[in-house]
Amino acid sequence: MPHREEVIIVIDERGVGKTLYTESIPLEKLGELKITRASHVEPDGKGKWKADVRPSGGPVLKPFKTRSEALAAEVKWLKKNKLK
Repeated sequence: MPHREEVIIVIDERGVGKTLYTESIPLEKLGELKITRASHVEPDGKGKWKADVRPSGGPVLKPFKTRSEALAAEVKWLKKNKLK
């Protein structure tokens, strides 16, 4: 069975939607896309990882042992704070 991913799309009163970009559904079929960077996940130079959500008005989340932990924290923060 293929992996299923939760996709949240929030549509405002003007009909403008926002979501975390994913290739699991063909977003381009919904209309014109404007894709912007919401955050960055990067190594900190000391063997740890950080999720920088400042482009979305948030903090730098750190430290994480693995990149996947930083990615999960990034997604969790964005879903909680930007997809309301």
